[in-house]
Amino acid sequence: MPGGKQKQIEQAADLRVQSQIGEEERFRDLMRRMARENKTAVFSFFLIILMTLAAILAPNLTPYDENSMDLMHRLSPPSAEHLLGTDEGGRDELTRLLYGARVSLLIGVVPTLLSLILGSALGVLAGYRGGITDVIIMRAADVTLAFPSMLLAMVIMYSLGGGLVNVFLTLTLVNWANVARVVRSQTLKLKNSEFVEAARIIGVSEGKIMRRHILSNCLPTLLVLFTLNVPESILTESSLSFLGLGIQPPNASWGLMINTGRQYLYNAPWLCFVPGAAIMLVVLAFNFLGNGLLDVLDPRQKKQ
Repeated sequence: MPGGKQKQIEQAADLRVQSQIGEEERFRDLMRRMARENKTAVFSFFLIILMTLAAILAPNLTPYDENSMDLMHRLSPPSAEHLLGTDEGGRDELTRLLYGARVSLLIGVVPTLLSLILGSALGVLAGYRGGITDVIIMRAADVTLAFPSMLLAMVIMYSLGGGLVNVFLTLTLVNWANVARVVRSQTLKLKNSEFVEAARIIGVSEGKIMRRHILSNCLPTLLVLFTLNVPESILTESSLSFLGLGIQPPNASWGLMINTGRQYLYNAPWLCFVPGAAIMLVVLAFNFLGNGLLDVLDPRQKKQ
């Protein structure tokens, strides 16, 4: 191999490695800055961890079964025995809230991760390949985004029926298009950058370039999208359950608890207020965390 070509390959490899190291160091620095500058985002992060632990440890935090009825004590107000009262079936409201957190947080996280995976794969493929591939994927995304997300979710759930798996599938289909558009935009910026050209020079395949060199540089953006899409999924599921299209009884979810409790709004208001407050807290926590990440990832968002 000619000496000039060999030298060019070595320089390209060095450039690619330096770029990867620089991106990793930049990401760690951004996380340290958020912890230092945005206390609200840090508090929100620990609040999310606390809610997640409470959901996981639900059987250890309450002596009651989530579906165990006691009709003699139905609609009991908050007391020492039942800290948040009981529902229309005499079930402990705190127990239902903790088990409902499992469902609501799971529905927030799983479809969001699935939509990120699907949207990222299609977005990077559209941006990197271009041509007819880009046209087909982006037109499919445009069709998806043309419908209001709640209306589209209702139509899909009407077609598939209620249930946890169908909720996962519905929310994934509703949310993938926005992720694909964002990743495609990032891919168009990155595919002609120096470290990607360096990877091509040393013979890295297109698949590895898209996976290791483009998607890895989209991770900060995807992290922000994750924190902002989780509360949206929780709110959408809560709305679907409120309308009777989401999680079905006797399973507990916060939206379903509100739907059931609204019948007793005047004589047992805690049945609506408690799950409503839980939804508000988790949505605010994820939004504050997402805004904190956005502040450190986008210099234009920083306050002067």
